[in-house]
Amino acid sequence: MLITLIVLALFYAFFNGYRDSSSVLAGVIASRAMRPSVALYLVAGAELIAPFIFGSAVARSVSTGLVNADAISLSTVLIAMIAAVLWNLFTWWRGIPSSSTHALIGGLVGATWAIHGSRALLTGGLIYAVLPLLIAPLIGFVLGYVGMGLLLAAFRDATPRVNSVFRRVQIATAVFLAMSNSANDSHKSMGIIALGLVLAGKAPEFGVPLWVLAACAAAMALGASRGDWRQIRNLGGKVFRIRPLNALDSQLASAMVVFAASAFGLPVSTSHIISTSLMGSGASERVNKVRWHIAGEMATAWILTIPATMAVAAAIFMATAGVSAFGGTLTRLVTP
Repeated sequence: MLITLIVLALFYAFFNGYRDSSSVLAGVIASRAMRPSVALYLVAGAELIAPFIFGSAVARSVSTGLVNADAISLSTVLIAMIAAVLWNLFTWWRGIPSSSTHALIGGLVGATWAIHGSRALLTGGLIYAVLPLLIAPLIGFVLGYVGMGLLLAAFRDATPRVNSVFRRVQIATAVFLAMSNSANDSHKSMGIIALGLVLAGKAPEFGVPLWVLAACAAAMALGASRGDWRQIRNLGGKVFRIRPLNALDSQLASAMVVFAASAFGLPVSTSHIISTSLMGSGASERVNKVRWHIAGEMATAWILTIPATMAVAAAIFMATAGVSAFGGTLTRLVTP
């Protein structure tokens, strides 16, 4: 089970990088600040080095702060990881915008609830983990809205040539945003593996070994180097027509929110924050510039992710329990 958990956690990190790099690069590519291939590898490099620089507070809050330590087991974590991966694959296949962070938390809560009941859940930890997921996108929207207003006021007399300056600055802000994304998201996979090592008796206490850090960082960077082009097109063109100033504003706003959350060990969804900061940036210019029905579809998917993965985790547990019970009954019948 431990080997399976490690493989799933690394695939989760890969897929997380694959989808989130698309959100990171949507503004850069839509505003033509960089060639797509160059942008992908630049972001992948930033995603690779960030986990070695920042601490593991997010890893601890996700893996040990949600459920009672006495109730959690290796099978619980494995079911949660399977649920998160299955939901991520389903939403990607259907082209539904979703959050890997929401999926992981929903899987952990659903698996624990199904196996041990609601008493095994830590109310304080759930609030600490779930509340930032709800508030951070709103903060991203506000910062994007205010930041765009300030930038428009500062450059109201500038000529169109200033766009070339904005495009060059976006190279730095894209790296900044990619590092903030990896500083938060890669530690979720690390926390799951570190918790699995403790539960399997391979580590005396919770901590992220160097090989776990390196493996998760590499998996996320590899995923980031591929890029989900469907997601890039959705964010880069469907929400509204992004200009270089919009991209620059949203990248700065998103990076600030994600970095602040990582510093306090708060798990957040980078893709959600980038999306809402882009909406705030567009709405700051003109409210009807944003296609709000697209934004509504995104919000609906975000809201459904945690309850959906809770249900998937519970279904996996009931299915495995049913198979186990059937196997036990069959063994008793055929045993003399």
